[in-house]
Amino acid sequence: MASITRAAGDEIVVTGVAQREAWRARVLPPVERLAGGIWSVPVPIPHNPLRYTLSYLIPGDDGLVVVDPGWASDEGWAALQAGLVAAGASPADVLGVVVTHVHADHHGLSKRLQDAGAWVAMHPDERDALNPSGSPADWLRAHHVPEAEIAALAGTIGKHRMAAAAQPDVLLHDGDLVPLAGRQVRTVWTPGHTPGHICLLEPSAGVLLTGDHLLPRISPNIGLQRPGSSPLESFLESLDRVAAHDELEAFPAHEYRFRGIAARARQLRVHHEERCDEIVAAVERLEQPTIWQLAASLTWSRPWDEIGPMRVGAVAETMAHVRYLADRGALHWSGEHVTRPATRG
Repeated sequence: MASITRAAGDEIVVTGVAQREAWRARVLPPVERLAGGIWSVPVPIPHNPLRYTLSYLIPGDDGLVVVDPGWASDEGWAALQAGLVAAGASPADVLGVVVTHVHADHHGLSKRLQDAGAWVAMHPDERDALNPSGSPADWLRAHHVPEAEIAALAGTIGKHRMAAAAQPDVLLHDGDLVPLAGRQVRTVWTPGHTPGHICLLEPSAGVLLTGDHLLPRISPNIGLQRPGSSPLESFLESLDRVAAHDELEAFPAHEYRFRGIAARARQLRVHHEERCDEIVAAVERLEQPTIWQLAASLTWSRPWDEIGPMRVGAVAETMAHVRYLADRGALHWSGEHVTRPATRG
């Protein structure tokens, strides 16, 4: 994920003030009761700059649903349990789990809740992502990552592929209601960060749970991982979908709550437009780079030599932008080298 420049005239209003102060102080934010009786529970992510996932507890008539229970660790489980206690509940009161997407910092603790009797729900495309074909090393090698880098980077991908991840009991398609009595929590399919990423609309509470799709300060990684897809195109279309809910408060999975969904969507669109311009300029300068060479030449939140394992995301994100630009005729991508299209005389 990368920090982004705010578009001129576009502002968001931070509503999670205590969360933002905790973020600045590099400590966990408090457990909080929010609009509509929804609870926000920070679940720590070990050894990760994101620090924590904001898990949400949505009470219904017969129990509650946990959204994005967080990374599977003893510390994370203790934090989730403490949040349940604060909400006057326990793991036995959890009817189900909804994951916005199956990355380990969102889906890790789903298995523990499922083993205790809760159902697990996700979009069908996230179910398919739980069992990817091919090895991480093969994916990296196919995109000309230097052999000396492959072992360490493949291990990073492996950490996000949970060995015993919870398989879904419930599949949520776009527009489906979460099966929680007394609530009208509706699924909004927002592919881009992952193919089956979803947001959750709770109009009576006046909120949109945005997962990683819309965060107040950083851009989610938009990486090409499946042949034939264009995740950046999907992400931009998904931004338009959530911008239609500008009257709602955003409950993101990281950082802090805010208002200004449409403004934030515009900021993210500007960020990706600027990234596309940077990539076209880099291809002209390098003439015919591989994806690896192109990624290494771009601007990231830290110098390339300091990114470490995050190079996996950088390579995937570079590919997503190249795919998007190639589909529009701005670049040519042979699968090995990226070039500018030949000009006609």
